[in-house]
Amino acid sequence: MVLIRILGQGRAGGSLGLALVRVGWTVEFVHHGDTANNAAHGVGVLVIATPDAAIAHIARAIEPDPACEVVHLSGSLGLSVLLPHERRGSLHPLVSLPNPDIGADRLVGAWMAVQGPAARAIAEALHARTFEVDEHQRDLYHATAVVASNHLVALIGQVERLAQQLGVPLEAFLALAHGSLRNAQELGAHDALTGPASRGDWPTVARHLDALPSDERDLYRTLARAASRLADRPFPPNLDR
Repeated sequence: MVLIRILGQGRAGGSLGLALVRVGWTVEFVHHGDTANNAAHGVGVLVIATPDAAIAHIARAIEPDPACEVVHLSGSLGLSVLLPHERRGSLHPLVSLPNPDIGADRLVGAWMAVQGPAARAIAEALHARTFEVDEHQRDLYHATAVVASNHLVALIGQVERLAQQLGVPLEAFLALAHGSLRNAQELGAHDALTGPASRGDWPTVARHLDALPSDERDLYRTLARAASRLADRPFPPNLDR
């Protein structure tokens, strides 16, 4: 049995706590609004599961305990935000956590960026697949995660809007998207790319731009340009406006 204290019980903290309880860890939650300066005392691991902007302030307010390792869950921040604590770590699950119940399930076997012994122990308990990110590349790492998750959802938002205009079920296009992701996973992005930009079929791209609502064209054009880059084809200047 491992005693861990989680400061903050939002989606990330709640998901992690529930997942660890399921594998036999003893978890204690503390609301971050009730932070006491002795939160690191009497516990082996203290996880600060709060919004990024609050982590440094909260860490400074907590009296260090040499027996406790303090860990944050931020993807973009390094370990310096946890000063003055000597034993520091970070654990960033590379998975979407919509609520604690679903999040706890998704954390098992997930990919996680880890730093420090406590983070590695947590990841091992959850049978996670781990990797490390250089301290100076945290912003690039987090930006990559945003592209892979948030920007992908924003793109599906465009699909949803256009599908509504067509009167075609969104599920039909989601099935297409799932297939494309499988192809990228199995073949790599370059070999998985299909469609007009991959063939250099610029007249079709031009007709697409004409057919799209004016407020949807910029996103399509940006991604068509990205597809042409992936296909090693120059994007025609007459379409780039």
